[in-house]
Amino acid sequence: MPSTTSATHGRSATGLALGAIALWATLASLSVSLAHVPPFLLTGLALLSGSLIALPLSGFDMRQWRVPLPTLALGVYGLFGYHFLFFIALRYAPAVQANLVNYLWPLLIVLLAPLLLRGLSFRWAHVLAACVGFAGAALAIAGGKSLDAGFAWGYLPAAASAFIWASYSLLTQRVAHFPNAAIGSFAVVSGLLSLLCHVFLEPATALSWRDLLLIAALGLGPLGAAFFLWDAALKRGDARVIGLLSFLTPLLSTLLLLWLRGETPGLSILGAMLLIVGAALIGTRLR
Repeated sequence: MPSTTSATHGRSATGLALGAIALWATLASLSVSLAHVPPFLLTGLALLSGSLIALPLSGFDMRQWRVPLPTLALGVYGLFGYHFLFFIALRYAPAVQANLVNYLWPLLIVLLAPLLLRGLSFRWAHVLAACVGFAGAALAIAGGKSLDAGFAWGYLPAAASAFIWASYSLLTQRVAHFPNAAIGSFAVVSGLLSLLCHVFLEPATALSWRDLLLIAALGLGPLGAAFFLWDAALKRGDARVIGLLSFLTPLLSTLLLLWLRGETPGLSILGAMLLIVGAALIGTRLR
């Protein structure tokens, strides 16, 4: 009976994680249409929009939004800290390389899970699968592009953002249990901090009704529902398997962009698909 329950939870976690990954894959496509909006303004408004998802989840009971201060600090560390450092990275490093360094976070989840979570042992097979997955992600992100040589200071905040998202994802499983709706409070505080950064770091920008509708879609999807799904998945499944599945994000994002542009995926995308899916299958079997 326990093994049946564990398997059911594992399938449920996989489905929830894939839901979050599918939503994150739409982020780049939506962002293309909002490229003229300053990133902190965009993130702040989207996070505030996404926080509203917590209302029906909590049955409009605001008490479910309340968490101890250390837990709230952890949530803001994850949602705001990740985006803040990633935007800084994009200012000081080439976008493709910064994005590539940022996608170390699934690999870090696999490496850090046995250290931060109880009941998980370190296995080289998981590490190997994660490295294969990262190779696939690198192929999907870089493709046939020539990468700029040399070091850029932006790589440091990109690596830090990857560490923040990986550690946040794992540490939420170490603190006292909190309702899924409490992600709404993380998003509200992070959204307000992002708007504060916009005031001090970015020029004022006028938004059209189309911009506001797209920002609402961004908030309800990749910067909203995805965070709730991600939290629910981690509470039910093996973080190492979920980390391996996360390498699908850059692959699906690239495929969606190609489809919207009417372009055909090349051999690099096919290779990325084989590497990432292979890594995910290895990780699932190891479970």
